[in-house]
Amino acid sequence: MSWTDLLATASVEELKRGYIEQNEILTCLFCGTSAETGIVYAEDGVFYEARKFMQRHIEASHASPFGALIALGKKATGLTDHQNALLRLFYAHKSDTQIKDELGIGSASTIRNHRFALKEKERQARIFLALMELLKEQDTRAPAVIDPHPQARLVDDRYNMTAEEEAAIVRHVFPDGPDGPLKTFDLREKQRLAVLRQIVRRFGDGILYSEKEVNAKLEPIYADYAILRRFLIEYGFLDREPGGSAYWTTRGGRPTAERKREPNPEQEDLPVNRKKELQQMYKEIKPEAGVYRIVHTRSGKCYVAALPNLKSISGRRFELNNGSFRNSGLQQDWNEYGEDAFEFEVLEVLEPSENVYVTLKEQLAELESRWLAELRPYGERGYNRPPSQ
Repeated sequence: MSWTDLLATASVEELKRGYIEQNEILTCLFCGTSAETGIVYAEDGVFYEARKFMQRHIEASHASPFGALIALGKKATGLTDHQNALLRLFYAHKSDTQIKDELGIGSASTIRNHRFALKEKERQARIFLALMELLKEQDTRAPAVIDPHPQARLVDDRYNMTAEEEAAIVRHVFPDGPDGPLKTFDLREKQRLAVLRQIVRRFGDGILYSEKEVNAKLEPIYADYAILRRFLIEYGFLDREPGGSAYWTTRGGRPTAERKREPNPEQEDLPVNRKKELQQMYKEIKPEAGVYRIVHTRSGKCYVAALPNLKSISGRRFELNNGSFRNSGLQQDWNEYGEDAFEFEVLEVLEPSENVYVTLKEQLAELESRWLAELRPYGERGYNRPPSQ
């Protein structure tokens, strides 16, 4: 079962903590990163058991389970944009008066009414969930439709497709079998979805691909491989670095270790112990702290921030693509101009001090301050809030 299936079937408690545990394997519900119980994971010179490691991964890559869940969008949450904004502000511990001022609506009593309405929605949701569970036990004739993957950019009627319908489409457009070439990509949206779901299976999860490697996989499928690559990204099956320097499947999330190659089918299988040893080596690669910036390439405006683990930059892109980034100005421009209008850049990797009395957090804050003083990304120059505010 893929991590996207796990997200769709996870219990409320599992969704709240952000990961599921099966057969001593912990799997992140938002990107598929996994950890094994009984193994110790090293980070910033500190050793963590698997559950603590997974909690730290979720905080670094997805901000919080709340942030990742609410960013899934209206189709997944059932929330209106207004309700979504209110929940974010409630979660941020804003008072009713602060929320009123920030949203520019009604009065503090109006916010209290919204709180009551959301509580009512919660009670209705519990009953509805119970009704659907009872219905599934009784209604044996209901057709099962495919589940949208959480990174789907647009969920609409095209996902109203049964597995049988999907298989029929695949048989029609892949006359030589699902691993053969594609007959045509001049298709309706539902057919196109079925085709892309089939094509992405040819890519391995947790692997970084160059654009050349992506093209090499797609060219035997269809002569216009560039359009396949574009739609795989547009539909949320593949993600990439700005500029296309690396691609990966959203099923497994961006690999957090150094670049992994696809397994060579001609190579003999590694012994189980050796496989575990290599997996452990990847997991224990020491993360690098530092300062990065996000630049709007047309205007030059930028956002500067520090990260204790620069490999979690992909988590910031995830937040921006899902409307949950904490800087509202940058989020607004990202929504307006799109992902391709921005570039991510590592400004400096922190060289940890040998002074044991200075914490890594303090060193990182000082490094961030130096870059903020140099670039001054405030007002028309950037998205950061000036120090006086």
